[in-house]
Amino acid sequence: MRVGLIRVMTTSDRRLLNAHGRILQEAFGFTVTSRCIPDQPSGVYDQASLAAAAPKVALLAREMAGDADALIISCASDPGLAATRAAVDIPVIGAGSAAAAAAQTFGGRIGVLGLGAHVPGPISDALGERMLLIDGVGHVETPDAFLMPTGIFDTLAAAHMLVDAGADVIVQASTGLSSIGMAEVLRRRLGIPVIDAVTAAGSMLVSAVLARELQEV
Repeated sequence: MRVGLIRVMTTSDRRLLNAHGRILQEAFGFTVTSRCIPDQPSGVYDQASLAAAAPKVALLAREMAGDADALIISCASDPGLAATRAAVDIPVIGAGSAAAAAAQTFGGRIGVLGLGAHVPGPISDALGERMLLIDGVGHVETPDAFLMPTGIFDTLAAAHMLVDAGADVIVQASTGLSSIGMAEVLRRRLGIPVIDAVTAAGSMLVSAVLARELQEV
């Protein structure tokens, strides 16, 4: 399957740009083409950056759709998801809503690990009262900060505090954590399920394509 992957953090670093594509290629065998929207070097991290990203995502999606069987918006806030789905005639998956759906398959409290106390709307709306968030923990304010040692250490500390507070499963509420392979590290350290948003989007895409094929039979 040819998958167009839209990154919302602007970068000229090819390794970083293709990091999420490599995850999908290794996990699902997709052929992934990754592109990023312009002028957002820190990605999406608040309402203003989300509003700025949404039309850029829809525009880039229209450019990529002709060479893809499906699109993934690789951001936990799902910027421009509805507009993108209206603009193209192939499946479009948002990493945030996919991660929330995956987390809900587990029982108990769902700890949210991301940018401090900021929880992307697709995740908070879906999880509701099952969401566990520790306000004021960690100092990671933008996705690019996860690439720094301090961001990694703060994330590890926050994850341990979520478990101590009663989290039965953790959902990574930033795809910046996917870029550094944090999910596998946390699974080994914590011994509980950890949902990676990029991998969840890939799983959701497989399910969406299978459902579409069955409808066409």
